[in-house]
Amino acid sequence: MTIIALVVLATGTYLMRLVPLLLHDRLDLSARTIRFVELGAVALLVALVATGTWFEGQEFAGWARPAGVAVAAVGVWRRMPFVLIVVLAAVTTALLRLAGVP
Repeated sequence: MTIIALVVLATGTYLMRLVPLLLHDRLDLSARTIRFVELGAVALLVALVATGTWFEGQEFAGWARPAGVAVAAVGVWRRMPFVLIVVLAAVTTALLRLAGVP
């Protein structure tokens, strides 16, 4: 069963990457449709970040992780280097957890 699921997912991933290359010149999408697709991708990314920030499984992740993400957001806003943003977010989360903040 696992092999079948793996083959189905691999095939689906391959087709999702192949179809736009094959249909690029044959299919014209309106500007509105393209905008909806772009907004859908942004909404999906925001949903992934939100659930990864606030939840661990079915439970609340605690306040240390959202604080680290907030520090990372400020770093992005201030246009800091990516490595520095990751380090600052990790240090913030680690220090808060060390201080006893869940």
